Formats: sequence, C-alpha cells, structure tokens
Amino acid sequence: MFKINDHIIYNNMGVCRVVDIRKEKDINNNETDFYILQPVYENNLTIKTPVNNKKVFMRKIIKREDVFSLIESMPKQESMWIDDDKKRNELFKATLKKGETKGWVNLVRTIYLEKQEKTAAGKKLMKIDEDIMKAAEKNLYEEFAAALNISPEEVLPFILEHVS
Repeated sequence: MFKINDHIIYNNMGVCRVVDIRKEKDINNNETDFYILQPVYENNLTIKTPVNNKKVFMRKIIKREDVFSLIESMPKQESMWIDDDKKRNELFKATLKKGETKGWVNLVRTIYLEKQEKTAAGKKLMKIDEDIMKAAEKNLYEEFAAALNISPEEVLPFILEHVS
C-alpha cells in the first residue's frame, strides 16, 4: 500500500502523487480505501481509485540510482524493431501498457534509432510509431524527472549528458 505523498505511476496517466487515502463506499456500497491522486505534471485533475484496484497499473516510481543505471544501460539495449507493422504495433503497445521503465527506455531508443535511419534515407516513421514514442517519452521523462527532482523538459538533456 502506498502512503500519502508517495509518487507513483498510475496507468498511462504518468506520475501521480498520493494526496490522501480515505475510506468511502464503493459502487457495491462496501467501505473501501481509496487513493486520491493528483498527476504531478498536469493541473486541475484529481483521480480517485480503490486501493485494491486490479484493473489499473500502479507502482512506485524508480529511485534516483535506478535512473543512472538505466541511462548507463541504454547503449547496450537491443532494438525491439520488427519490420511487420502489425506485430510491431502489438509489441510496442503491450510494452507501453506494461508500465515498466526499462521497457519505456527500450521503446524510445528503438523508435528514435529507426527514425534516424528513415530520416537519413529520406523516409518517415509511421504515425502510430511516432505516437507510441511520444507516449513512452512522456511516461519516461515524467518518471525520470520525479526521481531526479528536475522538470520533464530537462530529462533529455540530462540523459544525453550522462549516456556512455
């Protein structure tokens, strides 16, 4: 169970802060503990979800030292690129949905490298690949920003400065 002020990843909403935990009646009129969450990088939004909600993905954000380990591992990661558009789309969406930081890093790196290759050949990425890369970048940059106590806009320069 998370505590008040914990920073967590909540589904595809990105980094949220637990602002309260309260008992309320659920849809079946049973007393249930609810997390009250606020996305860290979006204003005017509050999320209320049961503590034991199995339908959404929730986990604590990674630690600062884990960010450095992931950055160090980036050049060694193998590409996930699959030439078959349908299979690639399924894999990328599943990786995004799984909610693991390492998977997001690999997605961003894989699509970024493919984009560079296509650009050099005068071609473009498919829109779905671009969209998945943007979603993975948002999630990754928010989590790294929260772990490092910097803004999401500072994450890419930080990575580039520290990558081997």
